[in-house]
Amino acid sequence: MSVVGWWAYALAHVVTVATQPSELLAGAAVAAATLLVIAVAVRLVGTVPGAGNAARRGLTIRERARRARIPRQLDPDAAGRPRPRAPSVLLSAA
Repeated sequence: MSVVGWWAYALAHVVTVATQPSELLAGAAVAAATLLVIAVAVRLVGTVPGAGNAARRGLTIRERARRARIPRQLDPDAAGRPRPRAPSVLLSAA
């Protein structure tokens, strides 16, 4: 069951069990507190030493790729360019 499905299942139970609005409000408060605890735990896990290095490395690589110049495509048949020669049986005089 996915996380969203689990939360929907829990919310359905809170709504069906609650007979008074105060019970519904208490169930919503418990759900909000649980979400807050999960968010804080995720945030703390994200601050583990060394976890930021991977993100920084990714940003560095992306920036380097963005700055890299694309080599110009040269036209071998442009005016003033000598034609490349195919190898021959005879050795060249030069």
